[in-house]
Amino acid sequence: MPAPDSRALRHKVAIVGAAETDTVGLLPNHSMLHLHAESAFNALDDAGLTLADVDGLATAGPSPVQLSEYLGIAPTWIDGTSVGGGSFLIHVGHAVAAIAAGYASVVLITHGESGRSRVGVVGAGGGAGGNQTPGGQFEAPFGVFGPPSTFSIPIVRHMKRFGTTEEQFAAVAVATRAWAVKNPRALMRAPITVEDVLNSRLVAWPLHLLNCCVVTDGGGALVLVGEDRARDFPKKPVWVLGRGEAGAHSNISQMRDFTQWTHGIAAGENAFHMADIDRSAIDHAMFYDAFTHTPVYALEALGFVKPGEGGPFMAEMHTAPGGDFPMNTNGGGLSYTHTGMYGMFAIQESVAQLRGEAGERQIRDAKIGIVHAPGGFFASVSTLILGNE
Repeated sequence: MPAPDSRALRHKVAIVGAAETDTVGLLPNHSMLHLHAESAFNALDDAGLTLADVDGLATAGPSPVQLSEYLGIAPTWIDGTSVGGGSFLIHVGHAVAAIAAGYASVVLITHGESGRSRVGVVGAGGGAGGNQTPGGQFEAPFGVFGPPSTFSIPIVRHMKRFGTTEEQFAAVAVATRAWAVKNPRALMRAPITVEDVLNSRLVAWPLHLLNCCVVTDGGGALVLVGEDRARDFPKKPVWVLGRGEAGAHSNISQMRDFTQWTHGIAAGENAFHMADIDRSAIDHAMFYDAFTHTPVYALEALGFVKPGEGGPFMAEMHTAPGGDFPMNTNGGGLSYTHTGMYGMFAIQESVAQLRGEAGERQIRDAKIGIVHAPGGFFASVSTLILGNE
């Protein structure tokens, strides 16, 4: 159930700095820490601040103390929550509470990942882990190894229960690529069709290559402050209106229902409760898309469509340019960039849209956006609702 006083934190904290690394894609001369630092400096510059102003730091990947050492700062509030791709949404929610409580006044949230070049990445190792882990005992022996084969399990069940088709999942990639065409920073910009997706190399049925995210290097960072200072910066503040987070399992085999993101429902309800709005107020959506099925599950978990209706909704191109539910307008993880933990880039695009800085892909009169992301394989989940008024 939502915390009874969560609405008291609505509109109390704003994002006043947001920026990514200078480029994304293939950056073989950038270590992971370099990507964090470049993102941090760019976001602070966006806000007109310096490292000397920062007293709160949150990050996933390196520990916040390792990053503090690299940056040469000594924050008095730190958050090292690291649960996968949605960690940065969780950091934003935690920063709201910390700033409201007076634990910090300027919180820097950073991300940097050498997902493609693997510079400075410690140990690749293995999937489900050793045979003493739950995954090593109950998943690895059955061939579940790596993201595509792991995530194929709920997809097939969703198809069986609801009749969702490969063509409908392919439509997600097509709509997202149409947005990437409008983004000069996107890695993949050539238009594609449903047939192109289905004819691309099979990875782990029903996932073909174009059902899967790109693999890149890059990073991003955010700067947050309280409402008393939020209007003192160069750009319009983007307010945190709602947040939600939840966790339910580590191994995909332990999903309560392979066809529903059950704890995603809870995270979404908490975010909408805190924001005190209904779904019709959302102008723009950023739903994590490491694979084409994750936005389908998000649509259903967040209540924008009923269970089983996500596939047909996507096939009707509601989320594509010109549609009535613009989603993943930067090209998403499928076509823009995906360093391994994509959630930071989803927040960045929502901020850009709410600031009116998205260029050719700008959504007219965008006032409220929603960002939603998993951690791991539907293991944890986080939701943000952001607004510019």
